[in-house]
Amino acid sequence: MSRIGKQPIKIPAAVKVAVNGQNVSVEGPKGKMSWDVPARAKPELKDGEIIVIRENDERQSRAIHGLSRSLLSNMVQGCCEGFVRELEIEGVGYKAELKGKEIALSLGFSHVINYPIPPNITVTLDGQTKVKIEGADKQKVGQVASEIRAFSPAEPYKGKGVKYKGERVRRKEGKTVQ
Repeated sequence: MSRIGKQPIKIPAAVKVAVNGQNVSVEGPKGKMSWDVPARAKPELKDGEIIVIRENDERQSRAIHGLSRSLLSNMVQGCCEGFVRELEIEGVGYKAELKGKEIALSLGFSHVINYPIPPNITVTLDGQTKVKIEGADKQKVGQVASEIRAFSPAEPYKGKGVKYKGERVRRKEGKTVQ
């Protein structure tokens, strides 16, 4: 049995969960989400917990079992507490600004990059160099952070660019003049 898949998902008091066949709907203070569980796994609601049961012991069923349990757990946590990714922008003239429903990034290019903020995602700025991305969907929050970082990842010589908070950039030594 999958070590992850067999663990029940406890449902907090502030979250409502509805299981209709293979569809699981989760609603909480941070938002609501719905997902159709693949056919090889079956979600059940018992005593304030979600339990995922697999149909057989084939390799694919075991993989879907653990995956389904993890995704349902992320849905419950996201609707209750939400997920946060933080980015840091480093470099002279590198900055971010909020303009309505998009974020304007000045990252050393000849033009400003305007990135549209997806629905159900909240972006806040602390100064011009700290970006905080929040939302209920873990995948969407990570995707937005990854796309913003991909415009100009931190480079190893001067450390300029966009990096995750706490990410270490291995610095290289520059060329020496003889």
